[in-house]
Amino acid sequence: MLPARRNRLAVGAALGLVALPALALAQQSLLPPTFNDTAPAPEPSNTQSNEQAPDSSATEASRPQRSAAAAEGSAVVESESLTPEELAEVPAPLPPVEIPDASRRDPRLVGAIDPANWGLGSAPWGNANGSFLSGLMRRLDTPLPSRWLHIALRNALLARSEAPPEVNPVDWVAERAWLLLRMGEADAAAMLVAGVDVSDFTPKMTQVAVQSALASADPGALCPLRENMAKVEKRVLPLTDAMCSALTGEATTAASRIEQARRRGPITGIDHVLADKVVGAGADTGRAATVEWDNVEALTAWRFGLSAATGMMPPANLLNRAPARVRAWQARAPMLSAEQRLPSARIATGLGVFSSSALGDLYSTVYDATDPSDLAGTDAWQLRLAFAARDPAERLAAMRRLWGSGDDQLQRLAGEALLSLAASRVRPSAAVDGDAAKLIASLLAGGNEAAAARWAPVLGEISNEAAADQAWALLALGTTAQVDVSASRVEDFIDADTSKDKSRSKLLVAGLAGLGRIDSDTATTLNRSYGLGLGRSSSWTRFMVEAGTRRQPGSALLLAAVGMQAASPERIPSAHVFQALKAMRSAGLESQARLIAAEMLARTARGQ
Repeated sequence: MLPARRNRLAVGAALGLVALPALALAQQSLLPPTFNDTAPAPEPSNTQSNEQAPDSSATEASRPQRSAAAAEGSAVVESESLTPEELAEVPAPLPPVEIPDASRRDPRLVGAIDPANWGLGSAPWGNANGSFLSGLMRRLDTPLPSRWLHIALRNALLARSEAPPEVNPVDWVAERAWLLLRMGEADAAAMLVAGVDVSDFTPKMTQVAVQSALASADPGALCPLRENMAKVEKRVLPLTDAMCSALTGEATTAASRIEQARRRGPITGIDHVLADKVVGAGADTGRAATVEWDNVEALTAWRFGLSAATGMMPPANLLNRAPARVRAWQARAPMLSAEQRLPSARIATGLGVFSSSALGDLYSTVYDATDPSDLAGTDAWQLRLAFAARDPAERLAAMRRLWGSGDDQLQRLAGEALLSLAASRVRPSAAVDGDAAKLIASLLAGGNEAAAARWAPVLGEISNEAAADQAWALLALGTTAQVDVSASRVEDFIDADTSKDKSRSKLLVAGLAGLGRIDSDTATTLNRSYGLGLGRSSSWTRFMVEAGTRRQPGSALLLAAVGMQAASPERIPSAHVFQALKAMRSAGLESQARLIAAEMLARTARGQ
C-alpha cells in the first residue's frame, strides 16, 4: 500500500500498529491458550518470520534422495556387520510418507474461492504491506457492525490470491483463518487451514489449526498436528494423543494414555473428562465418562469442541453467555440435531455466517421432524404460512410474527433475512404500505436488490409518511432504482427524523454521498446545513482513500471493518461511513457498499 519502508513505519505508528521486535517464534505464544479463547489474538513478527515458509518450487536435487537399493525396497542394513566408519556413511532413514514435488502446494497461494467470481478482482490485497494488514486483522473486534460487511470480508479472506509482501505466507494464512474463527466462520477457517501442507506449518499456523479443529467440533483434525503441537501446545498433547489413539481404533493404547493423563497430566477437571468422553466414543475401550457442568464458569473452545463432537449440548447458562462466534460454531456442529442448532443458527444468520437459504433449510428440517400435532404456533409453521398461505393477508401476518421474534438485533436481522424469498412473492402495492419498509428491508437482507427496486413506482402511493420515508431511504441506498434523491427530498427526510442527534439522517447522507447517489455540491451543502461531520479526516480516512484509489478490495473491506467498529450504527462517525462506502465503490464493490448502507439504516429503524 505504501512503497517505502519509512512510510510503512509511519502508517503503523499513526494507527498504533507497530509490532514489537520479532521474537523467536518457537518461544512465543502466538494464540490464546487452548482453554481460553477470549485471550488476545496472536502476535506475528514485524517482518518476515524467522522460519521462512518452504519454497514449493525447490528442485528434486534439494530434497533427501533415496538410494537405488532403498528405492527398490531390497536393501536391508545390518548395523552389526558395519564398522563405525561405514555406519557413519549410511544415510538417515526416510520419513514414513514422502510428498512428491508435484503434490506439494504453494503456501503463497492459498484460498477456497476465485476472487474474480466474487467481485474482488485478481488481487484483493494488491501490494499492501502484509505486516500492516495482519496488524489490522488482529486488532479487529468482532462481531462486525454489518451483516453484509461480514459477508464481503469473509469472501475476501477466503479468496485465493498471492500473499502480500512483508509477511510470511503461511503466517498470512494463519492470520486470515484466525480472524475468520473470531467472526464465527469455522468452516471457512478450516478451508484455509486445509490449504497448507502440515510440513509447512509455522508455530502460529499450528495454533490456529488447533483452534480451527475445536471450532469445527472435529478432534480428529488434531491428529496430524501432534508433532508440531509438541512445540507450542504441550499441555493438551497427552489428551490429544489419547483421543487420536481412540479415533484410529487403538483402544488399549487410548485407555492407557487417558489414564496416564489423568494421573500425571497438567489438564484436569471437565477438560480431561471431555477428552475421556471422546476416547470412549472413538474406540471400544469400555469407558463411559460422565460430564458434570455444575462448577464450570465459562465455555472455552476446548469445551465447546469436544462436547459438540460427542453430540452433547452444554448447559444453556454457559451457552447464552458465550461469545456470538461460539454460537455460530454451534450452528453448524454436525453431531447436534437441527432443533438443537436452530437458536444458534438464527444468531449465525444475523452475523452473516449463515445465508437466508441455509436458515430456511434448517427450519424445513425442523418442520419435517416435528409431529404435525405440535406444529401450530411454531416458527417453522409460521414460515410455511409466509410462503404457502393462500390468503395474502395471512402470509403477511405470519411474516409480521417472524419479524418480531427474537430479543436482540441479531435475532431480528435473522428474521428479515429468513423472509427475503417470501417477501419477493408479495406484489408491490400501496395496500400494504405499513409493511412496505419491512418487506424492502427483508429483500435487501437477502441480497434481492432487483425485487426491492420494484417497489420504487409505488412509493408515491404510500399514505403512511413514516413508512414512505423509510422505504424511500432503503431504496435510495440499497438499489439503483430511479427514486428522487434531490436535496429537497433529503431535507424532508432530515426534517422528519426524530432519532437522537439526527443519527439516521447522518447515515443517510453519508451513504448517499459515499455511493455517489448525490453529487459533492449537494453533500457539502447538506453537511454544512445540518452539521453532519462528513468532512472530518484522520489517518484512517487517508488509508481508506488510498485503498480505494489503488483498487484493493480486500484492503478496503478490512479498513472499513476497522473504521466502523461500534456497538450500533448510530455510534459510527458519519465520515467513516462516507469514506468506507466511497473506497469500496472505487475498489469495485459497489453492490456490497449499497447493501451495507441500507442495512445500517434499517438497523437504526429497528432500534426506534
